[in-house]
Amino acid sequence: MDLEADLAFLTADLCDRFGDAENFQVAEPMLRHFGGRQRFCGRIATLKVFEDNSLVRSALEEDGNEKVLVIDGGGGKRCALFGDTLAALAIENGWSGIIVYGCVRGAELLARLPIGVMALNTHPMRSRKHARPRRPRRDDYVCRGQFQKRPLPVCR
Repeated sequence: MDLEADLAFLTADLCDRFGDAENFQVAEPMLRHFGGRQRFCGRIATLKVFEDNSLVRSALEEDGNEKVLVIDGGGGKRCALFGDTLAALAIENGWSGIIVYGCVRGAELLARLPIGVMALNTHPMRSRKHARPRRPRRDDYVCRGQFQKRPLPVCR
């Protein structure tokens, strides 16, 4: 994948061109950039978790193949689901970016890493590690902010 060629577009131009298409969706502007890459794209993999990032680690240990992992953390703001250690793992395994409907930690370090990271906010506390995560779901719909997505291509 030639990432530079794939990112040679403006989001507004995509909206102008495809905005009337039935399956075209734009997420509400509620997420902030934390990673060193402001623009990233790739096929979406999704993961639903609640205050436990052990399955995030498991997902990022897989070959990312320039995909974007969308983590639906339920908008939780009591702990972080992603940070610099997991970002390093994601980079090592070829992930293009991470989108978290929840919090991240280590924002200063994330900003120096060559990966796209978007989230609601930061929180200094790490997530808990439950022996049995509550209803984890992989590659299912995520539905946040009038945005529904299955594992399909995404560009940001």
